[in-house]
Amino acid sequence: MTTATDGAPRVGIEALNVHAGLARLSTRDLFEGRGLDMDRLGHLMMDARSIALPCEDPVTNAVNAAAPIVAATGEDRDRIELILTSSESGVDYSKSIASYVHEYLGLSRHCRVMEVKQACYAATGALQIAAGYIASGLSPGAKALVIATDVSMVDARADYAEPATGTGAAAMLVGDDPKVLALDLGAFGTYSYETMDSARPLPDHDIADVDGSLFAYLDCLSQSFSDYCGKVAGADLRTTFDQLALHTPFAGLVKAGHRKLMREARAPAEEIEEDFTARLRPSLVYPSVVGNLCSGSVYLALASIIDHAPYRGSARVGLFSYGSGCASEFFSGLIDEGSRAEMARMGIAARLDARVALSFAEYAELLAENSRCLVPVPDRKIEVERFQRFFEARPGRERLLVYRGVEGYHRRYEWVEEETNR
Repeated sequence: MTTATDGAPRVGIEALNVHAGLARLSTRDLFEGRGLDMDRLGHLMMDARSIALPCEDPVTNAVNAAAPIVAATGEDRDRIELILTSSESGVDYSKSIASYVHEYLGLSRHCRVMEVKQACYAATGALQIAAGYIASGLSPGAKALVIATDVSMVDARADYAEPATGTGAAAMLVGDDPKVLALDLGAFGTYSYETMDSARPLPDHDIADVDGSLFAYLDCLSQSFSDYCGKVAGADLRTTFDQLALHTPFAGLVKAGHRKLMREARAPAEEIEEDFTARLRPSLVYPSVVGNLCSGSVYLALASIIDHAPYRGSARVGLFSYGSGCASEFFSGLIDEGSRAEMARMGIAARLDARVALSFAEYAELLAENSRCLVPVPDRKIEVERFQRFFEARPGRERLLVYRGVEGYHRRYEWVEEETNR
């Protein structure tokens, strides 16, 4: 494949980490607790989802995902010149999540601080903005931090979307030493239009046209890939990409999207299931136990590929990002053996396994308190000590930022130190 920017500098993701909270709930337990049709459980292709605690919010998720990355930058910490958070779980109409994250990560005061929003697409838009800044060469050696962060607001009103919705954050350091994913600069296809398939009109209320959103996702997948092919000479769905990472509201939709693209590529029926197992299954290992991480979803899928796909040498990954409303993009990049070593340092699998399992009754009890997480109030206090058992289950007992409450509309946080966990 060739692009208009062949020969451009290497730019992409230098480090990637995912924080998916401290608690989880079995998808089967949720189906049984809600009295949902068990025949539809297999269609979701999910085993569990992450559940937020009242002491967790979009700020703590973002900081806890990014903190190991920032700590590893050492003397280069002050070269982080741009921080972009993406979220559909905003904590204020004006003040950004990024402003809190910037403070608790201890970043330079000479850093651009912003938040972007476009449902589950926003992190990819932010990644492309950051990559463009790095590739421009305006500030040689500069780095950017992109963090997709959200909390789940769904409950029984969400029907079958409730078992599929996760919580957490994906953090990416973007620079000119892309140890995790070297972007194919100039290789992208986009497709966007206005539609009301999903929205959050109130801080504690989601609305969704499930069928409308599924059709919009599938339409955008075909159209953005077609646009990609128009920009990248020789691009072919069946031969260009060694692995595929698609935005994953639930794995069953990814399978439907893959089948649609393969049929459009005139693949024989017997090839489709085999191809799904080889090129998509590795991307679904983490999403099947976390749930939909909103704009971090496709990067959770990328982490899953690097940790589980049996590639050798280098491998090209095709990525598809979709956000309701709607906006979408198909793009690509290269991973290699170094990507696997870099991701191993983050220990994502161990942290997902260490999440504390909740019963359905415990989950239902948390819902009312969690639903107030984003509702603006002048004052609120959260008794963090109630959640000690969740902190003690954390591997390595590294520092953890927790949400303490609100004073005069100012959200308050504190670090749970290793000593506190003993």
